[in-house]
Amino acid sequence: MTSAPKIGVLALQGDVREHVRALESSGAGAMPVRRQEELDAVDALVIPGGESTTMWKLATAFELLEPLRMRIKEGMPAYGSCAGMIMLADRIEGGIEGQQTLGGIDMVVRRNAFGRQIDSFEADLDFASRGLMRAVFIRAPWVESVGPEVDVLGRARREDTVSDPGDRIVAVRQGPLLATSFHPELTGDARVHSYFVEMVREF
Repeated sequence: MTSAPKIGVLALQGDVREHVRALESSGAGAMPVRRQEELDAVDALVIPGGESTTMWKLATAFELLEPLRMRIKEGMPAYGSCAGMIMLADRIEGGIEGQQTLGGIDMVVRRNAFGRQIDSFEADLDFASRGLMRAVFIRAPWVESVGPEVDVLGRARREDTVSDPGDRIVAVRQGPLLATSFHPELTGDARVHSYFVEMVREF
């Protein structure tokens, strides 16, 4: 793909405008996606943060859950941040009874692993060997384990608590799917979005 890819941002919850701006600054066309016809019109999709159980229920109510699963299964590139990471996980820990995901990445993600809203924090991490960046974690998950086809792109820890068990996986990629437990759209650093746009051009 040589022209600017058209990337949708799932507009059910989260920082939709911030993701749109970051994508546009990275050379992509960007648009909100709330309906299937909008999903059908994009080359790739960003699934923003929010609350993963609410996002699942809204996707079901908007009749987007199965179309999203189908597009991902067919190979559409997708990037999920925070709750979006949970939505792209094949398996989750700490979810509510019956909670469903879109799946696609062979990983186990622990919901709200870094703590509640008041436990939000920032940390420096090296994302995909692109140098240190400041990452914002808000009620963030972490990755408990990954399958053999998943590449780990970043790790982080909370420095302000003695109870933190150490470095945790917070960024992964499997083929055309990317996920981070942090919110790059909140920092003004577009390196994660630029990485995703490069991914989309590959497929």
